[in-house]
Amino acid sequence: MVQLLIRAITHATGAGESGKSTILKQMKLIHEGSYSRDERESFKEIIFSNTVQSMRVILEAMESLELPLDDQRAEYHVHTIFMQPAQIEGDSLPPEVGSAIEALWKDAGVQECFKRSREYQLNDSARYYFDSIGRIAAPDYLPNDQDVLRSRVKTTGITETTFIIGDLTYRMFDVGGQRSERKKWIHCFENVTTILFLVAISEYDQLLFEDETVNRMQEALTLFDSICNSRWFINTSIILFLNKIDRFKEKLPVSPMKNYFPDYEGGADYSAACDYILNRFVSLNQAEQKQIYTHFTCATDTTQIRFVMAAVNDIIIQENLRLCGLI
Repeated sequence: MVQLLIRAITHATGAGESGKSTILKQMKLIHEGSYSRDERESFKEIIFSNTVQSMRVILEAMESLELPLDDQRAEYHVHTIFMQPAQIEGDSLPPEVGSAIEALWKDAGVQECFKRSREYQLNDSARYYFDSIGRIAAPDYLPNDQDVLRSRVKTTGITETTFIIGDLTYRMFDVGGQRSERKKWIHCFENVTTILFLVAISEYDQLLFEDETVNRMQEALTLFDSICNSRWFINTSIILFLNKIDRFKEKLPVSPMKNYFPDYEGGADYSAACDYILNRFVSLNQAEQKQIYTHFTCATDTTQIRFVMAAVNDIIIQENLRLCGLI
């Protein structure tokens, strides 16, 4: 029995998260096959709520950033969005809501606000769902794999998932990462084989939801330091997923990393930026015997995650053999 702690930075409720729950969904797709129709149906209300809430967040940000709608006739659609409950229920998205999102997403003012999304807390999946709103709002809509992978529900407490991979049974613990959640789990996993620690590197220019004076990447570094060097995890190897490389690559040319990390000298060079972030994390390890395995990932890319998780599986087997004194 292998125990694997899925550790991730999930700073903001409903905002761009690190991707640990997405990894768990990928594990299901890779090792158990596709979602059943009933399972896909169960994600519909989450996807509807994510989509509507994301548009609401943008409209609220437009008010605080003093960005007007380009077409004032769209105010009717704004009213429609604000009239919706926080949780959308039902088998289909109301037609007027789908029409409102489609019209607002085409508005130049909304687009301008979206470009400034690092200044507020917006779900990373917002653009994906907005671009797909015609399909999502269709009466016969059934979520596909990408729709499910990109859906977001806040992780609270500790959730356990069991997978059988080859001859091994994995117990994977998905833990809430908000500051208020950490005290629930930090001491509970002294005997885990491996910690899988995820960081959304695309958040280098964003602030915490719960403390908008703290940079998300700095918080990730602080938490990684505390876990990597914790007395609870002295003999625990760590696999570090530097996640959301797709968003990271998009952001670098328009949001200079040096603005947030003054000692960074690599400009908009993607490889230099990746090396810098990797070194910032790995250099925190104070124990010579502790192994830190690193991967740059895009958690919504099933092909890549299949390859990476195969490598992770090999690492965990080697760690088990090492702990048993067999190598």
